[in-house]
Amino acid sequence: MALAEVIQPGPAEPLVEVDDLTVHFPGGRAGFWGQEQLVVHAVDNLSFSIMPGETLGLVGESGSGKTTTGRAVLRRVPIRGGRIRFEGRDITNVSGEDLRQLRRNMQLIFQDPYASLNPRMRILDIVAEPLIVHGLVRGREEARDQVVDLLRLVGLPGDAADRYPHAFSGGQRQRVVIARALALNPRFVVADEPVSALDVSIRAQVVNLLQDLQKDLGLTYLFIAHDLSVVQHISDRIAIMYAGCMVEIGPADTIYGDPKHPYTEALLSAVPVPDPPVERARKRIAYEGEVPNPIFPPIGCRFQGRCPLATDQCRNEPPPLEEKAPGHFAACWHKH
Repeated sequence: MALAEVIQPGPAEPLVEVDDLTVHFPGGRAGFWGQEQLVVHAVDNLSFSIMPGETLGLVGESGSGKTTTGRAVLRRVPIRGGRIRFEGRDITNVSGEDLRQLRRNMQLIFQDPYASLNPRMRILDIVAEPLIVHGLVRGREEARDQVVDLLRLVGLPGDAADRYPHAFSGGQRQRVVIARALALNPRFVVADEPVSALDVSIRAQVVNLLQDLQKDLGLTYLFIAHDLSVVQHISDRIAIMYAGCMVEIGPADTIYGDPKHPYTEALLSAVPVPDPPVERARKRIAYEGEVPNPIFPPIGCRFQGRCPLATDQCRNEPPPLEEKAPGHFAACWHKH
C-alpha cells in the first residue's frame, strides 16, 4: 500500500495524492574535464495526500524544497520519479492539451504580488487573461462582468478593474492575484507563501480571506509557508520538510502540541509568544551545524549533522516515515 494512502485514512478519496515524489535539477559539472554531471536533490521520496476541502500546510526553512514540491504537484517542473494523482487520475506524465485542461482545476497563488502582476496591464486584463486563454470568453470586455464579480469576491471594488497595479497596496495586489487564480473556478490551489511579502497588519486579513473562500467555494489548499503561526491558523494538517525530505506530518494540533521530530521541536521553539513573561521563560532550541549540501546529501537522516540524538544508525540508514501516534507520522529513529 502506498504511503500517501496510509497517512490520510477515511472513507473519502483524496483529491491529491503524491507517492515517492523526486525532483532533481542539474547542478553543473565537476571533474578535471567536467565529465561528471552534478545533481541537486531538491525533493526526494516525498509522499502525502490532501483530502477535498482540506488545507495541508507545508513548512520548512528556505531551501527545504517546499516551493519545488508545490510546482511539481502542479506539473510546472520536471519530475525525476514518483507518481502524482489528481481526483484519482495519474497526471505524472500528462502533457499538451490534457495538461492545459488539467490546470483549470489546479491553480497557483504566487508569493510576491509586486512581481507577479504585469505593471503595464490593467486589472481587468490581468484577471481576464486565464478566461481568454482557455477560450471561456472572446475578449476582455466580454469578461468584464466576471472580473468585477471576482474582484468583489476578494474584497475589492468593481471599479478596480480599470486601474493599474501601481494604484494598489501590497495586500490589495495579493487580492488581485487570488482573484486571477480563482477565475477558472479551480478545485485545488497551491498558495506559495501568499502572505510572506505583506505587512504583518495585512497578513491576517488575507489568511481570513483564503479561509472564507475555501468555505464558500469548496477549495482545497496546499499552503506553503515558513511562518508557523500562520500555518497553525489555517491548516488542518501540517507537513514538515527538511533538506528535500519530509520529516513529520500530522494533524495541526498534535504537531504543535506533541512534535515527534527534533527539527520540528526546534522550529516551534523559535515561534515568539506574545506574552513577555512566558516568552522569557521559554527554552529555545538551537542546533549547531549546517544544512546538508543538496548536491551531496548524507546517506542516512538528512538532519543528522545538527541533531543531538544522532547515532551511527542515523548516519548510515535513513529513517522511514512511521506512525508515532494516530495519524501522526515522523521520520526519526529515536523519537516516539
